[in-house]
Amino acid sequence: MIKYIAIKNFKAFKSLKLKPSNLNLCFGMNGMGKSSLLQSLLLLRQSFQKGLLDTKGLLLNDKDLISIGTGKDAYYQSAGRGEHIEFEIQTQKGQRYQWAFQFDPTTDILPIEHGGNLIINQISKFEGFSLFNNHCQYLSAEHYGPQKLYPKSELEVKQNKNIGIKGEYAVHYLSMFGNSEIIQLENLRHLKASSNNLLHQTAAWLGEISPGTKLVIEDLKGVDSLRLGIQFETKTRFTNEFSPYNVGFGILYVLPLIVSLLKAEPGSLLLIENPESHLHPTGQSAMGRLMALAAENGVQIFCESHSDHIINGIRVAVKDNVLDHDKLAIYYFDRNPNDDEHRSRVTEIFIDKKGTLSEYPAGLLDEWSNLLLKLI
Repeated sequence: MIKYIAIKNFKAFKSLKLKPSNLNLCFGMNGMGKSSLLQSLLLLRQSFQKGLLDTKGLLLNDKDLISIGTGKDAYYQSAGRGEHIEFEIQTQKGQRYQWAFQFDPTTDILPIEHGGNLIINQISKFEGFSLFNNHCQYLSAEHYGPQKLYPKSELEVKQNKNIGIKGEYAVHYLSMFGNSEIIQLENLRHLKASSNNLLHQTAAWLGEISPGTKLVIEDLKGVDSLRLGIQFETKTRFTNEFSPYNVGFGILYVLPLIVSLLKAEPGSLLLIENPESHLHPTGQSAMGRLMALAAENGVQIFCESHSDHIINGIRVAVKDNVLDHDKLAIYYFDRNPNDDEHRSRVTEIFIDKKGTLSEYPAGLLDEWSNLLLKLI
């Protein structure tokens, strides 16, 4: 688990230091740096996966994960001459990693600045760190929508236990492990599920979005794809199957999020963008609660969101003793309009056992009140 992050001269961050917890919520208006925090971790991950991080440098473009452009897009625009992009990460186990990368405006691989305390040619030291192994899942803001057929990937699903950055392999994961993986942690088990296996638990949590949902998955081996059908429970039976195109978009959109949270093991790392998209407020609150449950079990989550319902669902989870308040960190991203430099600043907001926040900066949880005052 990551216990400390320091970032210098990356995008809108001149200098950023954070002490993350289990569940880390990033809020703020658009363009304030929330995505940049997640991107810093993803760039390190993809550079490691491509074999570049320990000897070559920071890979900025990768079709399998993220692409942000060239050096000029990654470099803090007001950095001084000779300054580098720097990252430092410390883990709960006491591991400490530092990297510095030279500025080159035209390349998408920023060279390592050798020397200092950099970790070079010591790949074995990365092996137990979730950011660099198969216990890391990134879900981008763009999820895989309703499809006639869903793709399969033996590499991502069977070998890496990953569902894809858009959740495109979530159906394949359920097909392969839905009946065999059992939700061991009692607090994650939905009481309305038919059993404790992953498939039934996923359907039950989907029921928080659309009640009585049942998933029907068919492996079409001849075409190396899968078909997904949706049924809904009535008083006496289940309906006929509906095509994904003919059910609410939010059901399919949230499916990868639910799968990723239910399958995550203690020590796993989840990077999540906009979990509230396409969801009714009730569903958003339910997803906040599910994230809180996973975090209480030792899963580390970095979540970028704009939803009052997500944060309030988690605050209620804290008040209900679902999540220890010390396992939640809330970061509010904004910029000082009077600053000559275009840089992000981050305010850490603390929460007590009753779910009360230490402060309420302008732009956080105030839009409802602002509009209501205009209507009175």
